[in-house]
Amino acid sequence: MTAHVPQVQPATAIEPGTLTIGVLMGGLSRERRVSLDSGRAVAQALQQLGHDVRPADVRPGDVTAELVRDIDVVFLALHGTWGEDGGVQTDLESLGVCYTGSGPEASRLAMDKVAAKERFSERGIPTPAFRVLASGDEEMLEEAMERIGPDLVVKPIADGSSIDVYMTESLSAFRDALEKVWARGEPALVERRIVGREFTVGIVGESSLPMLEIRTPSGKYGYEEKYLSESTQYIFDHGLPDDVEQRTVTAALAAHRALGCRDLSRVDMMITPEGEPEIIEVNTIPGFTSHSLVPKAAAQVGLSFGRLCERIVALARQRAGRPD
Repeated sequence: MTAHVPQVQPATAIEPGTLTIGVLMGGLSRERRVSLDSGRAVAQALQQLGHDVRPADVRPGDVTAELVRDIDVVFLALHGTWGEDGGVQTDLESLGVCYTGSGPEASRLAMDKVAAKERFSERGIPTPAFRVLASGDEEMLEEAMERIGPDLVVKPIADGSSIDVYMTESLSAFRDALEKVWARGEPALVERRIVGREFTVGIVGESSLPMLEIRTPSGKYGYEEKYLSESTQYIFDHGLPDDVEQRTVTAALAAHRALGCRDLSRVDMMITPEGEPEIIEVNTIPGFTSHSLVPKAAAQVGLSFGRLCERIVALARQRAGRPD
């Protein structure tokens, strides 16, 4: 059985030719390639539905009045730094442009994994125990190993696509992982590793998409498993008890709202063997190709890739007081 949770339903299509939609992609972050894939897929899907679409590969400084002239709404397909941390959102707001997704502050909070986890803790939303370790902080290293270890996850504070994420089970592996993250010139986020089942919940508007379980042979869902491996499994028929599913979706919606997200997000989490969800992070601009997780979940409720893109555009227009 499936728990009774609010789920997204197919939307009424936007009349082709009534809007000019800009699709911004690219950027200069480590997720540039993924962003280009997302942006091209969104632009193609909207064009196939008959919309006037203007795709643009942009970098900081490119978002000008000239770029967005005559554009009714911007679909943001930018991942990583500047795209998801509030940078491009601030640029668009200064120009008075309607755009999809979360605003500058929610974007900043979600991108900063430490700030997000602190907000979750303030709101009573379950998230794994964590520490922030700066380069050379030897005493804190041993304390983290003792208090939240020995199984740990080491990652950058602000990055996506599982880049430079390491799972460690020993002090030597922990040190090696920290050195790799510190080599980027920034502190590392250290979390207790939750050994359980990995799930993600897409949110569109104020409703959840069907829960999706991710299974990999190694038990790790890193960059290779996301983009290169043919062995990663994406499972909707996960068999969770109704009460566990209800708690998980409730926690996902609470995390989305706690950060002030809007229009779209993807909430990643682990479910413990006891059936308790632990929120890992919230992605405000998740991957957006036909094989990405949010579109896969939308298809489960009859929302095609193109119609999902239209729904997100419509949400942005409605929020801006410009219903079509």
